[in-house]
Amino acid sequence: MKPLSLKSFKPKVPRAKPIDWEGMEQKALLLELAMRHPVAAKLIFHVPNGGHRHKQVAIELKKQGVKAGIPDLILPMARGGYFGLYLEFKATPPHDSPVSPSQDACLHALIEQGYLAMVCRGHADAMEALTAYLKLPRTQVAA
Repeated sequence: MKPLSLKSFKPKVPRAKPIDWEGMEQKALLLELAMRHPVAAKLIFHVPNGGHRHKQVAIELKKQGVKAGIPDLILPMARGGYFGLYLEFKATPPHDSPVSPSQDACLHALIEQGYLAMVCRGHADAMEALTAYLKLPRTQVAA
């Protein structure tokens, strides 16, 4: 009887879990927003369009209205003549990702409809954009 050879046995090296830099920074942004601008923090919301999903779940979500390119954060507060603010949030470089063609097209379409829509790279950039937007005078609605 031949002894078993251990040469062919290669233990699996576990992959390191990817770090969600964007998610961590976005959480920090929302915590700071809650402290600095509590009214805005109550209204802002995240659209979870990205991420990996089971194929059937993705199909069902598309049927329910999920669209590629929709920005990550939406603030439905009218300021400075705009109807609201849309932020496409990216992590701070070097952990950022490029703006996809569908994201770019969506940002331009939102701007054409009277919204302020922009890309922010990192927590500090987004907080600066939010603070500047909130300092604008309220958009007046004519009755």
